[in-house]
Amino acid sequence: MFPERLKILRSEAKLTQKEIADKLDISQQSYANWEKGKTLPANKNLTKLSEMLNTSTDYLLGKTDQVKKSTFDEDLEKSLESFHAFSGKTMSENDREAIRQWLIDNFKDKY
Repeated sequence: MFPERLKILRSEAKLTQKEIADKLDISQQSYANWEKGKTLPANKNLTKLSEMLNTSTDYLLGKTDQVKKSTFDEDLEKSLESFHAFSGKTMSENDREAIRQWLIDNFKDKY
C-alpha cells in the first residue's frame, strides 16, 4: 500500500522522484526503492515525506484512509463540537469561545 500511495501523492504534488530525493538529502535510487516497495524510509524521512505531501504517516503506511492531514483549525473545531458539558454542567457558547481562544493563543503556533 505504501508504494502506491507514495506514487499517487508525489504525482498529485507534481514532484519528480529526484526532487523529493533532493529535499530529503537521499539518492534518487533510495527513493525509487520506496516506490517499488523494496524498502521503507526511516522514521525521520517518513515524517518529512508526510509533511512534504500534506498527509499523515498513518495514511502513507495504510493505517488510515484519511488522505489529507487535519489542520489545527479543523482539529480545533472537531474538539469544540464535543464540548457540551463539564463537571455535569452545560457549557455555554461563551465558555466554548473562551476555550477556543485559549487553545489558539497557547497552541496554534506550536503545530
